[in-house]
Amino acid sequence: MGLTGLPSGLFFLIIFLIILAASAIKVLREYERGVIFRLGRLIGAKGPGIFFIIPGVDKMIRVSLRLVTMDIPPQDVITRDNVSIKVNAVVYFRVVDPNKAVVEVENYLYATSQLAQTTLRSVVGQMELDELLAHREKLNMRLQEILDKHTDPWGIKVTLVETKAVDLPDEMRRAIARQAEAEREKRAKIIHAEGEFQAAEKLAQAAQVISATPVALQLRFLQTLTEVATEKNSTTIFPVPIDLLKPFLEKK
Repeated sequence: MGLTGLPSGLFFLIIFLIILAASAIKVLREYERGVIFRLGRLIGAKGPGIFFIIPGVDKMIRVSLRLVTMDIPPQDVITRDNVSIKVNAVVYFRVVDPNKAVVEVENYLYATSQLAQTTLRSVVGQMELDELLAHREKLNMRLQEILDKHTDPWGIKVTLVETKAVDLPDEMRRAIARQAEAEREKRAKIIHAEGEFQAAEKLAQAAQVISATPVALQLRFLQTLTEVATEKNSTTIFPVPIDLLKPFLEKK
């Protein structure tokens, strides 16, 4: 007899049925799905919530549908213009078809990681360094497009790829710094030349106005004398030609 007064065989049968019923009940969260195999054949995905499986006959594989953030370790790459760099990135993806994610690939996380690494090396190797640094968004879109195309048969949707850092050799950093300094000096000289050109144009226009009225030239000369006279720290001697006073004498 068992502890409850029941025969031992019946007692153990009840315990076995309770354990069997507990193993048949499955509860999944909102972001989870359970891919069910019955005697090796795919039945489909179930969940979320509570559902039942046949213990010993059905096998369930739990799959998360949440967004996965995967870091791509730094990759040694030689660009198209023969510059050795290290590039790392981050990939955002999620499972959209749990059945394919389980059936079509052995380990979709590992497969996506390896595909992202090889794709990053391949795409960066086809670009020049200046293009890589100046058009980062173009690189990200190209990586996302390729990864999404290859992971689609696995039931994976790649939503975003972002390159995090591009590490350059020290000698390349110094060369880029010298190039940037030369570019700034070039812009400064161009701006200075444009200023000189505009000033020369204004002076030419002023000369035309003054040449049209001889009296204006004489007045400008006298104004210059007045401005010089305000400086009392030196003595300035100006020769005054008779022709300077001729316009005033003629008016009289």
